[in-house]
Amino acid sequence: MRNPVRVLVVDDSALMRKLIPQMLAADESIEVVGTAMDGSFCLKKIEELKPSVVTLDLEMPGMNGIDTLKEIMRRQPVPVIVFSSHSTEGATVTMKALGLGAFDFVPKPKDASAHMAEVARELIAKVKAAADCKLKPRILSGLPAKPQKGPAAAGAPACSSGRTAWSSSTRRIRAGARPFSTRSRS
Repeated sequence: MRNPVRVLVVDDSALMRKLIPQMLAADESIEVVGTAMDGSFCLKKIEELKPSVVTLDLEMPGMNGIDTLKEIMRRQPVPVIVFSSHSTEGATVTMKALGLGAFDFVPKPKDASAHMAEVARELIAKVKAAADCKLKPRILSGLPAKPQKGPAAAGAPACSSGRTAWSSSTRRIRAGARPFSTRSRS
């Protein structure tokens, strides 16, 4: 049997720190090893718990998600799934996170109870995909990354397989389109 995907959930909302592990618990191959309420606590938990994947909110007090992501990628690169309301409302911030090395993003629903099953399926799929991707460090000690050829040169996180990690949602937003909505179109 394969080892479970170890996930660290980082969100300043106590409700989301409870809901995200519940969503991920729907898949037996995922184990939430811990939660953190801010970026500083996240960095300590990464060292302590050695997660396979981190889910990260972008808007947090103290060390925000962008600064946290920079530190994760500088210290010990771990695949990061941005799970934030900024994923749709602040696409610029999401693009910045993707450019800094986030594996992918999942838009956080405005209503915590709305479309949770759909959001859970998307989050689970992206967490599992991220766990299968071994990140290659791109920035060492502040030195610029080596120039890459192909799609990875556009800023996508590079997997050890050489493929980029972005989903169709990410490619749509990079192309200037709105991300797919989790709202039904009735």
